[in-house]
Amino acid sequence: MSRQIITSSTINQTDIAADNENEVSLMADLKSLFKLPVLIANAVPVFTGFWLAVYFTEASFTANAGLFLLTLIGSTLVMAGALVLNNWYEADIDKVMDRTKKRPTVTGNISMRTVMWIGSSASVLGFLMLAFTRFEAVIYALIGWVTYVIFYTMLTKRRYTLNTVIGSISGAVTPLIGWAALVPATHVMPYVLALIIFIWQMPHTFAIAIRKYDDYKAANVAMLPVVYGMDITKRQMVVYIACLVPLPFLLFPLGTAFVVIATVLNMAYLALAFSGMFTTENRKWADKMFMVSVNYLMIILAVAIIVTSPWLN
Repeated sequence: MSRQIITSSTINQTDIAADNENEVSLMADLKSLFKLPVLIANAVPVFTGFWLAVYFTEASFTANAGLFLLTLIGSTLVMAGALVLNNWYEADIDKVMDRTKKRPTVTGNISMRTVMWIGSSASVLGFLMLAFTRFEAVIYALIGWVTYVIFYTMLTKRRYTLNTVIGSISGAVTPLIGWAALVPATHVMPYVLALIIFIWQMPHTFAIAIRKYDDYKAANVAMLPVVYGMDITKRQMVVYIACLVPLPFLLFPLGTAFVVIATVLNMAYLALAFSGMFTTENRKWADKMFMVSVNYLMIILAVAIIVTSPWLN
């Protein structure tokens, strides 16, 4: 009798462990499928755009909390749908690249039909939610979705180095979505933020391309360092970051503190980019550029939110 009890207990523990492992595996697959870090990075500018629209129109954030939730959830679903469809379309090249071999579209943990259904459903639901905000916000979201899914993923990524420029448009519209959900985007603020994000994505993506050079080369993806080499990629990174330097001065309504902080960040970012011209340790340098670029944008957006917060005004 005691042996049977021990055996049954052991079996139950094994089943529980297996269930927990399956849950962890499913969560990991969904995180990979939705590209969670990328999704979050795109949701933050939407929030920033909405927040600044509230501030500059002297509206009440509390009174517009429902509209904010519709905007944030709707735009996030649209972006999630686009990212999932990107995974669905690129399953063949994801099999080749080491960094993407564990995606559920490659492992088969989630069927391709299910992936397409998830991406399409999330996109439609997101647009429906945004339709309850303002039509202008829907237009910006549609521009971002079409640019990313069709022009970037399907038409240019594998063929032209211009793919980085095309893909940057989809990220740049995010603050415009947030702003336009509340009021018409007639203020300079959301457009300058969009321009910063657009330009920032170029050196950010080039840093990724250098870090993952072997992957992109094996998959025959037309990234700039793969097609034209490291030197021209480094020069372009310097040029794009230099283009960021004057932009904070167009955001002077955010205050002197914002302009100073943003300018210091730009100069440090530019100095690091320029140092790449004199190093042969491309991977090590690109790792630094990647980390700085990620933190750069988050700091810019965070400072824009902080300096317009009620407790500072």
